[in-house]
Amino acid sequence: MWKAILLVFLGSCSYGMLSTIVKFAYEAGFEPGEVVGAQNLFGTLISLALVLLISRKKMSPRQWIALLLVGLTTGSTGIFYYNSLQTVPASIAIVLLFQFTWMGVILEAVLNRKRPSREKAISIVLLLIGTGLASGIAGVGTLDLPVMGVALGLLSAVTYTGFIYFSGKVSTEVPALNRTFLMNLGGFILVSIYHTPSFLWNGALGEGLWKYALLVGILGVVLPTLCFNYGIPKLGTGLGAIIGAAELPVAVIMSAVLLHEGVSPLQWAGVLVILFGIAYPHLRRKPGSIMRSEK
Repeated sequence: MWKAILLVFLGSCSYGMLSTIVKFAYEAGFEPGEVVGAQNLFGTLISLALVLLISRKKMSPRQWIALLLVGLTTGSTGIFYYNSLQTVPASIAIVLLFQFTWMGVILEAVLNRKRPSREKAISIVLLLIGTGLASGIAGVGTLDLPVMGVALGLLSAVTYTGFIYFSGKVSTEVPALNRTFLMNLGGFILVSIYHTPSFLWNGALGEGLWKYALLVGILGVVLPTLCFNYGIPKLGTGLGAIIGAAELPVAVIMSAVLLHEGVSPLQWAGVLVILFGIAYPHLRRKPGSIMRSEK
C-alpha cells in the first residue's frame, strides 16, 4: 500500500519538474509544438525499449485499442493546458488544471455510489486553498478572463482526471511497462495530429532539442505514467488525485531553485498547505485502513 502511495507521489513530483525544463527549452528558442511533440516521441521510444528489454507480454487487440484510447487523455491534457496558457496567466491556468483534485474524488464517489470520507473532504479543501496560495493567484488581482481560456483549462483538468481514473481501471492485468508504452503511443499519435511533427525534419533535434526532449520524455511521459500504472489500481481515483497534487509544490520549488524566480511567503505557505493536505488522509489511520476504506 505504501509502495503504491510513494510511486504515485514520485510520478506527481516528476510532473512538477517538467515545467522548469520546458521553460529552459523555450529560452533556447524551441517552439511549444516542437517541445511537446519531441517529448511524446522520446517518451514513447523509451517506453518501447523498456518493453522489448523487460516485458514482451503478448496482448489481445482489444487490450491494445483500450490502452491506446487511454493515452488520448494524456495527449489531450497537454493540448488543452498549453492552449489555455496562451490566453490566461500561468497562475490561473495551473489553478484550473488542479481542479482535478476534487474531480477525481467526486468521480470516484459517483461511480462507487459512496460519499467521500471526512478525511478526503478536508484534504480537498486544504489542497484547493494551498493551490490558490502556491500558484500566486492571491496576488493577481481582478482579471477579465477569456471564456475559451478558462474552458480549456477546465478541460485539461477533466482529461487529467480521466487519465488517473483509467490508469486504475483499464487492462490492469497487463504489466505496467506494456500499459505505459501503449498509453504513451496513444498520446503521441494525438499530439502528432494536432502539432505537425516538423521537428523531425527542420533540424531542431540536431540544434539541441534532443537534450530537452530526453529529459521531458522521461519526466513527463515515461516515469509518471509508469508510476501511476503501478500505483493507481491499488489506491483508487480519489486518493490518487489527492496525492497527485504534489506536482505543484515541486514546480514551485524547482522554479525557485533553478530558474531563480521570486516566490512570496504566501506561495511557500501554499506549498506547506498542499503537502499537509496530501498527508492528511493518512495521518489518523492505521496501516491498511486506507485500502479497506477504498473497497
